Amino acid sequence: MAKKRLTSQFLNSNPSPGKYYDDSGTGLFINVGKSGTKGWGQKIRFGGKQQELGLGRYPYVSLAEARRLASENQALKAQGVNPKSQRTKVSVVPTFAELAEEFIPIKQKSLSNAKHREQWRSTIERYVLPKIGRLPVNEISIQHIERILSPIWEGKTETASRVRGRIEAILDYAIVNEFMSPPNPAAWKGNLSILLPQRPKISEENHHPALQVGDAQRWWAELKSRDGHGALALQMLTLCAARSNEIRGMRWDEIELFDRKKAEERGYHGIWTCPPERMKANRKHRVPLIEPMIRLLDKCQNSEGLVFPSTKNKPLSDMTLSAVMRRMNDEDAVGYVDLTSRRPAVPHGLRSTFRNWVAETGQSREAAELQLAHKFASKVEHAYYRTDLLPQRADLLRDWFCFLEGPDAMIK
Repeated sequence: MAKKRLTSQFLNSNPSPGKYYDDSGTGLFINVGKSGTKGWGQKIRFGGKQQELGLGRYPYVSLAEARRLASENQALKAQGVNPKSQRTKVSVVPTFAELAEEFIPIKQKSLSNAKHREQWRSTIERYVLPKIGRLPVNEISIQHIERILSPIWEGKTETASRVRGRIEAILDYAIVNEFMSPPNPAAWKGNLSILLPQRPKISEENHHPALQVGDAQRWWAELKSRDGHGALALQMLTLCAARSNEIRGMRWDEIELFDRKKAEERGYHGIWTCPPERMKANRKHRVPLIEPMIRLLDKCQNSEGLVFPSTKNKPLSDMTLSAVMRRMNDEDAVGYVDLTSRRPAVPHGLRSTFRNWVAETGQSREAAELQLAHKFASKVEHAYYRTDLLPQRADLLRDWFCFLEGPDAMIK
């Protein structure tokens, strides 16, 4: 590639991947990677052999600093000294915040789930940057990592574990780029595992509080008496045993309704197909629509796009559904609490309620696990159910609805 006078404006303009040589006559170049990272290098001939020197990363090493280092290497060559054996490590070390800003977009490209991409950034910004964001990465110690994790290790175990892994990945990136030396202070085995309790030994696994099966009919009757899209969305979540974000993002174009003849042939009234981006397993999920679900959808016909929109025609927040359950618990004389933790039940815990009912009543485990969008048994056995068992799941959901309605329930 032709040499040109490199400028800061060019370096900051997101140039295409490749090598760009400076016209300073020192062999200085900037190497732009496919991910957008920029590393300084210098080609120099010594003892009849061509060699390449690394001079650090841009912007941590500025254009002026790179030119100065390249000139010093040329001066060493003129004195008969091999610059590769004499050069000093670049002293400019990025802060954790600077390196995180560089690494996170690279990591996000490998994540297909939009929620996971956002969580990667949000957890670093919330839990990590306020405490070590301004520290050069080579000054971060295991004590810094412990102080980040200790306040959330027992109360938010899953979140804390993910935060630790994300810090470790960013610091691995720092080590690979020679901004710091191993070992990684965020590593678990033989490191933080000595200072923090093992996850199985933490007092309680952080399960979502579940509605007790014995309270389900009383709770369902109370829920049906409430108005608003939040209550309707919570009803649909309960009937489908779905996750909150799957229901809150439900759209009319995801729903296929059958005519009477087709419904009679299939044994259910339609299909709702939740797209991969809203599913935890990143696979589309089909749900058979039974008659009570159709009646519920009829109450939402005034909406467009989203089935359960907010007042601003955006997806309901997760807190909206949680608030409905919290008010129901607070306003009930007995309350609706988890049997083990005695904490108020939450929307996600309704999936556990459904699963417990399945076990207690001897329903089909395979149909239940497919309804919950879980994998089960061996890969071979799970592959056998690639047809989704929609008729069997429709029967299961009808039985679940009849249970919620009580002994006198009638359903088509």
